[in-house]
Amino acid sequence: MTVDVLIAFSAGALVGVLYALLKVAAPAPPVIALFGLLGMWASQSLLGGLL
Repeated sequence: MTVDVLIAFSAGALVGVLYALLKVAAPAPPVIALFGLLGMWASQSLLGGLL
């Protein structure tokens, strides 16, 4: 589980750095993106407990 979290965090950080270097506009405003991440985390937690 911890390795999965580290891989996901590393991938997200890498994409963030690439976006910053290429000066690409984020596809969603930061607040909406955070709510999306919260929803993904919550659904993964709920489904992970059921499976």
